[in-house]
Amino acid sequence: MDAPKNPTSPETKLHFLDYWRIIRIRKTVILAVFLLVVLTTTAVTFILPESFSSTVRIEVGKDTTDIAPLLMGGQGPASYDPYFITTEFEKIRSKTVLHQVITNMKLQTKWIERFHTEGELKLDEVFQILSKQIDLRQTRNTSLIEIRVYSEDPKEAADIANNIADVYTKLRLKKTSSASTNSITILRTQLKEQEALMNAAQEDMDRLRKELKVGDLDAGGPISILEPETLRMIERDRIQAESAFVMYDTILKELKSKNKAELRRAVPTASPDTHLSELLSKYYAAENTFSTMVNSFGPENPQLKDIHSLMTNLNAQIEERVDGILAGLATQASAQKARASSLSNQVEIARTEDGRKMEQYRPYFKAKREVETKQRIYETINLRILQETVDSSLPKQSIVQIIDGAEPSKRAVRPNIPLNIALGVIVGLIMGFGLAFFIEYLDTSVKTIDDVERALQAPVLGVIPQNVGALIDEGPESPHAEAYRVLRTNVLFSRKDPLLNSLTVVSGGAGEGKSTTIFNLATVFAQNGQRVLIVDSDLRRPSLHKLLNVSNSIGLTNYLLKQNSLDEVIQTTSVPTLHFMPSGKLPSSSLGILNSTQMKEFIQTVKKRYDFVFFDSPPIMGVSDASILASEVDMALLVIQYRKYPQAMTLRAKQMVEKVGGTLLGVVLNNINISQDSYYYYYSGYYYDYYSKHDDDSGAKKNGAKKTPEIERGGIDLKQKY
Repeated sequence: MDAPKNPTSPETKLHFLDYWRIIRIRKTVILAVFLLVVLTTTAVTFILPESFSSTVRIEVGKDTTDIAPLLMGGQGPASYDPYFITTEFEKIRSKTVLHQVITNMKLQTKWIERFHTEGELKLDEVFQILSKQIDLRQTRNTSLIEIRVYSEDPKEAADIANNIADVYTKLRLKKTSSASTNSITILRTQLKEQEALMNAAQEDMDRLRKELKVGDLDAGGPISILEPETLRMIERDRIQAESAFVMYDTILKELKSKNKAELRRAVPTASPDTHLSELLSKYYAAENTFSTMVNSFGPENPQLKDIHSLMTNLNAQIEERVDGILAGLATQASAQKARASSLSNQVEIARTEDGRKMEQYRPYFKAKREVETKQRIYETINLRILQETVDSSLPKQSIVQIIDGAEPSKRAVRPNIPLNIALGVIVGLIMGFGLAFFIEYLDTSVKTIDDVERALQAPVLGVIPQNVGALIDEGPESPHAEAYRVLRTNVLFSRKDPLLNSLTVVSGGAGEGKSTTIFNLATVFAQNGQRVLIVDSDLRRPSLHKLLNVSNSIGLTNYLLKQNSLDEVIQTTSVPTLHFMPSGKLPSSSLGILNSTQMKEFIQTVKKRYDFVFFDSPPIMGVSDASILASEVDMALLVIQYRKYPQAMTLRAKQMVEKVGGTLLGVVLNNINISQDSYYYYYSGYYYDYYSKHDDDSGAKKNGAKKTPEIERGGIDLKQKY
């Protein structure tokens, strides 16, 4: 028959309760690791020797003077730089500082008794020990450094801290002073070399000036020779001549364009002339006199005639003088034009000569520039020497300042007992939980119903609690019976056909509870009124006869070998409707008897005589009997013991049932510890609690405060189990 199809279980996510379940199950591991870590931490803490600390605080700065350096404007001490502080940390930890501290305090000899060594300790050994006792810290957002030293002797810790600060301060100051001295020495050497180069360049320049006959107006200053100066003077004169020519020519043209009256008025202004001005004054005076007398005297008046004659004579002189001035302007314009032309020729000649001279003087000019460059370098070095000399004498207390000196501590700081124990508790919990979850991760066995349904794609029909015995002894009111009644109900509803009444149980490995499960399931069916037969078909290791305390000498093998009849091998039990067939003794020549025609006929026979027939079987892995039974009976149940075998093994068992054509109804989870795993509480625990209280109440009503030995003993057993 085809196995029932089960829908694929969706991927489930871990819930907080899943983690809590793991913690409850692995609480022993967690508690053991926790106690181990805490006890170990506490023991080590009390064993460790006490350690004291002392701290010295220093302020560090860059290598600058307390006041602004010479020629550096308003620049003061350097600003805060975190990388600089980190660098100083490493310098304080360096061998340069700590070796000096070791030498000053004679720690190589002093620590011989403490570390129980023979002979003096090596310098590197003491350095390694001292390095571990030093802790450097920076005060937040400042340039302050805390040098903290730990030691078993409080006075020694303070002395070492103060010594480190003192050695570091002296080394910084010594380094700065040494750097300034070395710099000045190097600069003085460079100054002498530069002076020699400058003198050599000066001599070379003087030699070239004499050889080339350079007309340098100032051999010690900027380049200034005669030819360019001559050219500039001639060019200046040429420009002046051209300007004068233009001026005279313009004045002359303007004057010639005017009439006589306008000309007389313009000439004195355009070309001032003293004689012309006098003539014009006399003429204007005579003209005024003539105008005054002409109205009083007649034309023949001798005085009037003399005045008229004077005016005529002055007018002629004025005309002559104006003409002379115009002629003079024309002459000056012509002369300036000729002079400008001559100067233009001289400019061309001077320019040509200047170019020739410049080409000729080029080596000299180059030598002179070289002299000027070396002079500037010389002056710069000399100025820098002056600056460094002055700066080296300035105070430099801001480089390192001891703010707070170290003092012996009165209380030990190590070991910190509360902190260590608290850390031990935290680490113990972390390690305990971590190990518990890691073990849980490595454990691939079946843990939950979800594991079964996700891995096997088969439904879980029943969940059986731990420490379940034979229900035939415990009775139908046993708290354990309810788990099997749930299983019986699920089996009945999982059948596709009511005529299917033969069932076997299989498991992947031994010891998973197949025999107990099949026996108690058959008991529950029988207690419900059905006629039930239990067949112990585990021929190799039969165990059902032990549960009923009967003999196993005659049974299934005797019937199949036709040694006894069916009625002879079937035995009754204390439950009237429950019959039992032992396995019987299995001859070595009949190992494959379950795969015989007689076995198939037997199954068909008992199916007709009983309402249900249950077959016990051996483990399906490695033994063929279980596979044969699964193929011959109507239904099969797969029993999986909680947290025992890997899921791969149970999956293989399911596949083997399906491969032989068996019908796997579902899975039974067995041996669940409900007291540890609350995940399964509502499958069995609730019923147990309910019936336990019910039994206690009934007994109390019947017998008052006194209980029967059986109830009292049963109550004690159940309380111990759960």
